[in-house]
Amino acid sequence: MIKGLIGRQAGMTQVFQDDGTQVPVTVVDVDSNIVVQTKSKSGPEGYSALKLGFERAHKLEKEGEEPEWRLPKPEIGVFESAGIDVPREHLREIRVDESDLSNYDVGEELGADLFNEGDWVDVQGKSKGRGFTGVMKQHNFSGSPATHGTHEYYRHGGAIGQSADPARVFPGLDMPGQSGDETVTIQNLRVIRVLEDDGALAIKGGIPGPKSGLVTVRTAAKKEQGVR
Repeated sequence: MIKGLIGRQAGMTQVFQDDGTQVPVTVVDVDSNIVVQTKSKSGPEGYSALKLGFERAHKLEKEGEEPEWRLPKPEIGVFESAGIDVPREHLREIRVDESDLSNYDVGEELGADLFNEGDWVDVQGKSKGRGFTGVMKQHNFSGSPATHGTHEYYRHGGAIGQSADPARVFPGLDMPGQSGDETVTIQNLRVIRVLEDDGALAIKGGIPGPKSGLVTVRTAAKKEQGVR
């Protein structure tokens, strides 16, 4: 069965297993997930998936007016059509098998107990943005010599073209540019603890993004469940 939840990275800590082994884990808050829509291959979408909502929205107080949800009206309409009283701030789709759709109901709240200790998961998030970086930091270039007349060229990438033929820069050449701030998926991470009371998962190792970053936790695509 393919499962998935939206979560927010709470930070890293460590847990000790029964044999005394210390395991570094990332705690992911997955509380307040709700099924907003189910999509079927036989429906207009043509594929099977779950649309999940995460983190309850807040109302904006206006003097002399009725408080309004702090969301665009089209998004509010999605929740109203699903019969959900409290909209969610974030929406994500989780691809599932057609046979798994019957296990979910629109409006059903999902928690950390959706996963079990020992499950293998893939975690997707947005990596930390590093800003504009040069070729030495981004591609591990060695740089230019620091002596023999080198002047203001120590960290440059060097020549990138040709003298005559083909007289152009080839596509895909390593160049300076934006580093990080990309969607990254780390596969085959293990769920070490399921913290039902706290609505959180403790996942072994680090996951993409900064503390408080939004992530998606899915059943591992390339790992057989139950295999250690």
